[in-house]
Parts: sequence; structure tokens; C-alpha cells
Amino acid sequence: MDSLNFPLILVIATFVTGIIWLIDAILFAPKRQKRSATEEPLLVEYARSFFPVLFIVLVLRSFLFEPFRIPSGSMIPTLLVGDFILVNKFSYGVRLPVIHTKIIDTGSPERGDVAVFRYPQDPSLDYIKRVIGIPGDEITLKRELFPLNGQQYIQEKFFINGKELKISGGTAYENPHTGDVSLGETRRQEFIGEAEHDILVETRNSASDIPEELLNVERSWTVPEAHYFMIGDNRNRSNDSRYWGFVPEENLVGEAKYVWMHYNDGIIWSRLGDKIE
Repeated sequence: MDSLNFPLILVIATFVTGIIWLIDAILFAPKRQKRSATEEPLLVEYARSFFPVLFIVLVLRSFLFEPFRIPSGSMIPTLLVGDFILVNKFSYGVRLPVIHTKIIDTGSPERGDVAVFRYPQDPSLDYIKRVIGIPGDEITLKRELFPLNGQQYIQEKFFINGKELKISGGTAYENPHTGDVSLGETRRQEFIGEAEHDILVETRNSASDIPEELLNVERSWTVPEAHYFMIGDNRNRSNDSRYWGFVPEENLVGEAKYVWMHYNDGIIWSRLGDKIE
């Protein structure tokens, strides 16, 4: 997701305007009143006007909800490039802005959550993925060739503590902007417990198109304490825990809850207000 040190800028702006307003109120405003001077310096006027607004934005953004824009397709079909989403900041603990220290424990990620976190290899970047493994889980991935509608695709089966995540269905993926069918991609349904969500898998016209080294692969991970295993719903086009490992608890930002707007080569009105499953 897009990287910008906006929290630091917001904290500094709030602090500076607050200090200017406070110093003037204590030291200079009483002197002006004694002189019957009603006009305050322009800098103080701006500080007094902006501080309440900045403070409210800081509180809302740091402790309650924060907007993000989806810049990549790693979570297709759940989230599209151009989705503007609302993230619940207190789902996984209330944290101080900038330094990210947790001050109140309000909960932990559950399997199936769509979570925003700071990328472990570069914490200045925000990533969004689905939680597959929680602390203590044994995650196993197996790959196999699977026939569907006359095509072959590499199915990645996930097992959590020995129990397979069920995958069903299979329809061609349609471009949400044009309605065109996307060749080589199939939309399926995956179940984590009773919860269902869509995933996107890559299909091939024949088994010969699939390199042998991609098949018969089995890998396992044990999720450490205070860490999480995250994957993208666009299984063949996601940079996630399969490649770089676990997400530390201190890197969590919040749980993605709603799509509040979509704009990318046009607006998709039907996505406005969608709950993220």
C-alpha cells in the first residue's frame, strides 16, 4: 500500500499549533487584554483555528479508523486496485502514533481477518493480506494439478493444524470495469471454519504449460508466539508470508472493514459501502 509518513507530519503539526496557542494563551493574551488590544498575531490565529481540527483528525486516525487506498492486485477478488478502505485501528490494540507502542490490548487477529500491517522487511510500507495462521498454528501448503472446466490449474491446499481448508466452486473471473472475462484466472471459494471468501487462482490450457518444479511441492511453517501468517487472495500474484515469513504482532495496524469508495479508471458504484469478508 502507499507509503507516506503522514502520522509523523500530523503529530508534529498538532503539537506545534497546540504549543503556539498554549504559550500565547498563558503569556501574551493576558497582556493584550490589559492593553485592550483585541487583535491577535496571525500565527496565533492560525494555530488556534487549526489545532482543534488537527487534534480531532489525529485522535480519529490514530485510535479509531484510518483510510487506505489499495494500490496492487494481491487481494483480488476481495479488494480491487483503486478501492478506498476503512481500517479499524482498535481491533488489535490501541497504539500510540508514530512509535506504534500498544497502550491498550483490545483483541488479536483471527483466522480469516483481512488485516493491514507494516511490511516486516520495510516497516515504512503498509501491506494488506488475509490472516491464515495465528500463534502456535502449524501451516502446511501442498500443490497439486487440478482439472476444472477443461483446464488445469495449480491448486495450493492449505492445512491448518492438519485440517485442510476447503475450496469449492470455480467460475471465470470478470473484469469489474469492463465485464470482460479474464482468461487464465478462475474465481473460487475458500472456507476458514464456517467463514467463506473468494480467491483467485491461475489456470492453464494444458498441464504442459505448468513447469514441473511448481508441482508436488510441500512446505510447512510453525507460527511463533506473537506472530501471524498472512497470504493474499490473489494466490498466484501476492508477495506474502509464503515468501518472506511471519508478521510480528507489533507490526499490526488494524482490521480492514469496509470499502467506502472505488476509483480506478472510473467509479464502481456497486462497491461503495461493501463489507470486507
